[in-house]
Amino acid sequence: MVTVGAVAGIALVALGLVLTPGPNMVYLVSRSVSQGRRAGLVSLLGVAAGFGVYLAAAVAGIATVFVLVPPLYTVVKLAGAAYLLWLAWRTLRPGGRSAFTPQELPVDRTRRLFAMGLLTNLLNPKIAILYVSLLPQFVDPARGDVAVQSLLLGGTQITVALTVNTLIVLTAGSVSAFLVRRPGWARVQRWVTGSVLAAMAVRIAADRSRAAVATG
Repeated sequence: MVTVGAVAGIALVALGLVLTPGPNMVYLVSRSVSQGRRAGLVSLLGVAAGFGVYLAAAVAGIATVFVLVPPLYTVVKLAGAAYLLWLAWRTLRPGGRSAFTPQELPVDRTRRLFAMGLLTNLLNPKIAILYVSLLPQFVDPARGDVAVQSLLLGGTQITVALTVNTLIVLTAGSVSAFLVRRPGWARVQRWVTGSVLAAMAVRIAADRSRAAVATG
C-alpha cells in the first residue's frame, strides 16, 4: 500500500501544478467570467473526465509505451511546450488580455462546455508529464499492487486539483471585478501569467528527463 509520504508528496506536486497558470486555469477562468459559474463548473466536469482518462491510462500501465518509445515522449513534451508558449504569447502580446478580463465569447451549450474542458485537459502538457513521468516515481512495487497504488495516488491528485479548480471557478467573477477596478493589478496579473507560461514552456522543452514507469 502507498505510504503517507507518497500521498503527501503527490498532493504537494498536484497543488503546485494546479496553482501554476496553465491551459486548464486559463480555460476555466475565461469561461466562468464570460458565461458564469454554472458554465465554469460544467467545464470543470470535463476537466475531471480528462483526469479520469489519464488515471485509467496510468492504472493500465500505458505509460510504459513512452518508456519503450522515447521519441514519442519527446514529441508529447515538445508539443506541450509549444502550446504553453502560444498561450504565453497570447497573454503578453500588445493588446493581450488577462484570463480574468471580461470578453465577449459565444455562449456554449452544456455538451460543448464539457467537451472543451475534457479536450483542454487531455492536451494539457502539465498533466501529461505528471502522469507519465512524475506519478510513477511515487509508486513502490515492493509495497503491493502497482495498479492500486497508481489509483490511490492519482485519486489524491484529482482531489487536490478539483478542489482548487472549484475555488477558482467560484471566485473568478469576483477576481475579474477587482481587476477591472484596478487596471494596474490587471497588467501585473497578465504579465505574471504570461511569464510563468513562457518559463514553463522553456523548462519543458529543455527538460531531458525520460518517462518513468513503475515495474517490479
